[in-house]
Amino acid sequence: MTKNTSTASIALVHYPVYNRRKEVIASAVTNLDIHDIARCARTYGLERYYIVTPLEEQVTLVKKIIKHWTDGYGASYNDDRKKALDIVDVKEDIDAIKSEVEKKNGKKPKIIVTAAKKYVKSISYSSMREVMADSDDHYVMLFGTGWGLERAIIEDADYVLEPISGSTDYNHLSVRSAVAIILDRLFSQ
Repeated sequence: MTKNTSTASIALVHYPVYNRRKEVIASAVTNLDIHDIARCARTYGLERYYIVTPLEEQVTLVKKIIKHWTDGYGASYNDDRKKALDIVDVKEDIDAIKSEVEKKNGKKPKIIVTAAKKYVKSISYSSMREVMADSDDHYVMLFGTGWGLERAIIEDADYVLEPISGSTDYNHLSVRSAVAIILDRLFSQ
């Protein structure tokens, strides 16, 4: 059974994430992540694509880019881009997403996190598809930037997806690539 993806959203988390020295930081939002992940989320029928950053300058930048493609010249120039960016929203933190989803749906969302390494409570993609198919919950999937989500977020999540395994021991995909692979594994027909 395939999940009705209108009950799923994704979030690209820029804080709290780690840098390469394992310090908690706020990473920079990139223009490519806004556009490419929005297009992927829209392709798989997700309800929302949230960008999480507490940095005011980054919030302003994201809103300006979204507005250009949804209300500005870009909206009339490229309708496909407008449709993708219509589902994008920027929030200061993960709790704001949880509150919005709970207010809309009447119950807290289930949180799924992604990570580049396996955790004790990691779940396979096929098992996650089954869980989602048998549920009427709203799921929010968190993708970390930088060197990954802060450990407390992973530990507090309802589900941790198993890492993407390639054919080598190299494992440092761009977040855009990881999003595309994971959404396809969970939501493809």
